[in-house]
Order: sequence, then structure tokens, then C-alpha cells
Amino acid sequence: MEQFDVLRALNDADRWIERVIAQREHLPELDELATLEGELRSLLVALQDAQNAAAPVRAAYLAAQETAKKHLTRVSDLERALATSTGSARELSAMQHELEQVRERVAAAEDEELNRLLELEPLDDSVAAIKARAQPGVARRVELQVAAAQLRATLDEEIAALRESRAELAHSLEPQWRQRYDAAMARVGISGAATVDAGRCDGCRIALSPLDYDRFRHLAPGVAMDCPECGRLLLP
Repeated sequence: MEQFDVLRALNDADRWIERVIAQREHLPELDELATLEGELRSLLVALQDAQNAAAPVRAAYLAAQETAKKHLTRVSDLERALATSTGSARELSAMQHELEQVRERVAAAEDEELNRLLELEPLDDSVAAIKARAQPGVARRVELQVAAAQLRATLDEEIAALRESRAELAHSLEPQWRQRYDAAMARVGISGAATVDAGRCDGCRIALSPLDYDRFRHLAPGVAMDCPECGRLLLP
């Protein structure tokens, strides 16, 4: 294969590798995943806010519930004591008075429990609603992560195969051409050569001056010039 043909093939290989790498880094699945991650983070903040709002109300509800249970236990004890008591009228009167007071405390605690429950229910509904909104997104995130990983693995295999072919092409270049190509690629990236399309370098897309274009058109066979702008080898 002629050296210029090898350079063209090497140039095409490097550009193709760059396209596949760009495809790997800009998968539609990754874009969707990034958007979804943002939405899930917002939902997480909303969930934490809702849970924080519900926490003190839940604590107050549980405290009222526990207070009511304690007073109900005391009511049962007093009622049982009154039913079986053989004490004096004064003792019975004292127990009856305490029983009435404890029943009042039970009623107050149960009212507090009910009020806190009524306050808690919409807060719990908000927590449940946020979780319900997040569930499809969480499931979709797993799907996207799996799909992106599979696509990246496939593209990694393609990149590896392309680089292997590219290495064979580079090895077949004569040292002087490989040095020039590698030096240009190190300066500009992606590839070290370009063709001239309608008077423009197809690497940097800048038009050659009339003098440079005329020089390019009249190069001796086997000679290549560098693009005056980007330094790539201009292939005839």
C-alpha cells in the first residue's frame, strides 16, 4: 500500500475512533440518566422535608397515645379497687375523686391523640405521594444504568478493535511519515492528517490562501505539505 494510502486509512481510523469515543461518552441513555438523577435528587429533598415535618407530629401523637394508655390503666385499677374495697367512706370518696380526675385526663389525652392523628395523616399522605412519584424514576434509573453499561461495553470492544487495526496501519508507515503524522496529531488531537475540500483543510475547516492552495496543487509526487493553520499533513 502506498504511504499516502496508509496515511488516509490511518487518518480515517483515528477520526472513527474519536467518533466512537464521543458516542460512548454522549449516549442518549446517559443524558436521560443525568436528567432523571436531578429529578430524583429533588424528590429526595422533598421527601426529607416531608418526613421532617411529620416527625414531631408523630412524636406528639405517640406521646398522647402512651399518656392515654397510662391513664386508662389507672382507671381500670381504680374501678377494680372501688368494686372490691372495704375501706372507709373517706377512702372510697378519695378514690372516686381520683377516678373522675383520671377519666378527665383520659379524655384530654384521647382528644390530643385524635388531633395529632388528624394533623399527621396529611403529612403521611405527602410522604407516601412523594415515594409513589419516585418509584417509576428509581426503576427507570436501574434500566438506564444497565442499558448504558451494556452499550459502553460494546463500544469499548469496538474501540479496542479499531485501535488494534490502527496500530497495524501506523506500523506500516515509514518512520518519517509516522513522525510527522504523530507530531501533528499531538498538536491538534483526533488525527494528524487532512484532505483539502474546496480549498479548505477538512481538519480545521480554514481556507488555504491562494498561494498555499496553488503550492498544494503543484506538490511533487510523494511530497506533502502541512496545513498553515493547524499543522496537519495535507494529503493529495
